[in-house]
Amino acid sequence: MHVQEWLGTVPAVAVYALVGTVIGLESLGIPLPGEIILVSSALLASQHGDIDPVVLGACATAGAIIGDSIGYAIGRKGGRPLLAWLGGKFPRHFSEAHIATAERSFQRWGMWAVFFGRFVALLRIFAGPLAGVLRMPYWKFLTANVLGGILWAGGTTAVIYYVGIVAESWLKRFSWLGLVAAVLIGVTSMLVLRRKANNTASAAEPTPTPAPVGD
Repeated sequence: MHVQEWLGTVPAVAVYALVGTVIGLESLGIPLPGEIILVSSALLASQHGDIDPVVLGACATAGAIIGDSIGYAIGRKGGRPLLAWLGGKFPRHFSEAHIATAERSFQRWGMWAVFFGRFVALLRIFAGPLAGVLRMPYWKFLTANVLGGILWAGGTTAVIYYVGIVAESWLKRFSWLGLVAAVLIGVTSMLVLRRKANNTASAAEPTPTPAPVGD
């Protein structure tokens, strides 16, 4: 069943809880389709008055901020052994190459990596735990976490909701387009990060030393 159609069969409070929970778990470090759920829910809110877009955006924002904060605490306590464990459980998302790419971003951009990481599917999973592992000062992390959560979750809800209102005459078709766009954005960002990760891994491989030539 279509995600948006399924969401339309449950009470509004369940939609709020689902959005907050999925986005929170994704921000905590568990690979889940938080962006797709948020886009679908915002479109649904534009069609049904039972779902308040303000409450929806607030739940999404709260889930993003709380999930990232929990991920930070777990990463700070677990350290690098946690990343190694995650790599064993989720090799496609927490491979050594992906972690190396994310770590370079954090070392270069600091708290801005947390802020802008909200808008990149893979970094959204990494941001909290990796910031904790790298022991980023909590006040910097919290500032970037709150601002990024508000702008991404609240902004996405507002934009999709108002676009859905304007496009009321072709909402059914747009719902598919919105989901496809969200998936394409996520896949594209993952491919770009994977390519960077592969380049990083290749650059990290030691250059073989030629054997000495005998007389």
